[in-house]
Amino acid sequence: MGFDFGLARIGVAVGETETGHAHPLAVISDEANAARFAAIEKLLAEWRPASLVVGLPVHLDGTEHAMTVRCRRFANQLHGRYGLPVALVDERLSSAEAEERLAEAGHHGWRKQKPRLDSAAAQIILLQYFESARHAAS
Repeated sequence: MGFDFGLARIGVAVGETETGHAHPLAVISDEANAARFAAIEKLLAEWRPASLVVGLPVHLDGTEHAMTVRCRRFANQLHGRYGLPVALVDERLSSAEAEERLAEAGHHGWRKQKPRLDSAAAQIILLQYFESARHAAS
């Protein structure tokens, strides 16, 4: 299960490590931590993932910024609460790629599609994780 963490929303995607496929699943729009983690817990109970992947935002040059710290904290909270392995994946340009894919699918006007964009970004983060795992294995 992959997450695109944001202050207003968390995009969520699910995927299968064997096939390397992923698809957008949901967007958690609550800003309160208790509600966010309740929604995550419900998704975990339903999908029973073996591991979790969190997108790690960094500047284009690879340096960290304020959201990097928040995403690391979110990843640590996921691991602490649910005991599942959590991987961090460089998410540079994942939202731009998600916007491009949505536009290709006929979904224009990203401001109206922001929730859809967040779950599509989570899908791309998960796909990047699968790709890096595939390369590490070969």
